[in-house]
Amino acid sequence: MRLNGVDDRLERHQYPTTSEELIAAHGNATVELADGSERLGDVLERFGDQTFDDADDVFTTLRAGVCHRGVGRRFYSDRDPTTNADDGPSPVSF
Repeated sequence: MRLNGVDDRLERHQYPTTSEELIAAHGNATVELADGSERLGDVLERFGDQTFDDADDVFTTLRAGVCHRGVGRRFYSDRDPTTNADDGPSPVSF
């Protein structure tokens, strides 16, 4: 996720603040995702009314709240599925 200068705007915003105040001030700003972009206001609205103590709280919420276009390949895991000795290969210790 790239914040496209939104991070600077959020850091200059006066805290504590509410999600409603952030949406009013910066809601139309967009963040770039792995596959597209999304409005800051749309991300924050998913969490309802919140109060943020500082910009780091907002950044954490943004990372947690971006839509599926922000996470790369959906349902992908580079981990092997859990093995069961009865119906799969035996685990190997290195």
